[in-house]
Amino acid sequence: MGSTRTCEQCGASFAPRREHARFCSARCRVAWNRERAGDATAGENALDWSLDAMAEAIDRFDQMASWDLPRVLAAVSEAVWWVTLVDATLVRYHPAVYDTVLSDTVPGGQQGAPRQMIAGTLAGLRFVRNQMGRHHDLADFIQRGRGAAWAWRALPEPACDTLSPHGQEWELTRYQAYQTWLSGRPVTAAFTLAARFLSQTAADAAEITTPAATAPGPVSPAGQP
Repeated sequence: MGSTRTCEQCGASFAPRREHARFCSARCRVAWNRERAGDATAGENALDWSLDAMAEAIDRFDQMASWDLPRVLAAVSEAVWWVTLVDATLVRYHPAVYDTVLSDTVPGGQQGAPRQMIAGTLAGLRFVRNQMGRHHDLADFIQRGRGAAWAWRALPEPACDTLSPHGQEWELTRYQAYQTWLSGRPVTAAFTLAARFLSQTAADAAEITTPAATAPGPVSPAGQP
């Protein structure tokens, strides 16, 4: 990416190496986390119930093959919201743990799932979130796949004229992730992969976080860069 950002800790300009980068160095990231470690004890429960809501939304897909389109769209909309909200919260408050888990294989038995697959799936879901209701109806994203399964539909490149050059870059990056990692694949597979990664990240973060340094509550996924 050719654009630059301003470090949220020291104010220096830097070239982001990943979509969520907010700091110019590990030192600034650690300093930012330490300064805000004591302000969020009440947020622990908020992240917990967000994780629970995400799990409940995804569990509803067990019977999705027999659902009609309106029920599928309602379930997908809810799952997209909770997955991207939990993702945004973990990226914001536990970036080091997030990166560590992302570098490992997917928990829950799916050995060998690469970092690119997980990151691409989450970026694709952010594209769905950003586009639905503003540029696309959610129905534009869903189609019947093989058998009775529902799958993600391939979409044309989005119009990004109203976004800044920086915003256009990131939205097109998300679009490419959607086309690569979601398009043509079962709807449920993306949510299952994302939920396993996010749940493991939250569990690992909880193990190394003291009660006085609990992450604040969820942040709106709309606040992601």
